[in-house]
Amino acid sequence: MMIEYPTTDWRAASACLGSDPDVFFPVAVGAGATTQVSRALRICAGCPVRQPCLDFAIQSGEKDGIWGGTTPEDRVRARRALRHRHSALLATG
Repeated sequence: MMIEYPTTDWRAASACLGSDPDVFFPVAVGAGATTQVSRALRICAGCPVRQPCLDFAIQSGEKDGIWGGTTPEDRVRARRALRHRHSALLATG
């Protein structure tokens, strides 16, 4: 069963609610960033509101940070896939 959350109410149920926000916005590069990203992704992995978080990040164009268990690069790929799907639907419609 999918739980519907109003636009911002999902944040109150997030696994990261009590976490240091800096964990989700790595400033380091190389191994330091990899460790920090891995830690954030582990927190996201068990989050009950991972999908609303990801939806928010994609819809609002979040370019930085870990959102919904995705990296910025993951979201760029997701946005491209959505645009491609949308274009394909328009072409066949």
